[in-house]
Amino acid sequence: MRTTIRLDKQLLEKARHYALSHGTTFTALVEDALREKLMARSDIKKARRVKLKTVKGRGLLAGVDLDDSTTLLDVMEN
Repeated sequence: MRTTIRLDKQLLEKARHYALSHGTTFTALVEDALREKLMARSDIKKARRVKLKTVKGRGLLAGVDLDDSTTLLDVMEN
């Protein structure tokens, strides 16, 4: 579908240069930018409420440092 948009001259030149240097078209650049902007807004609305699953347990195992991923993975594998 064709449409007309009015852009600031400097913004248009920057966008054309960006598209050219990244091997894409101006149209594809505008479409991607619009998708990204619209997706970000809808994701924010969806992400406001988060339900966390809780489990019963006895707490952290002795000697486990949650900041040390290597040790944590070793404990999880054993």
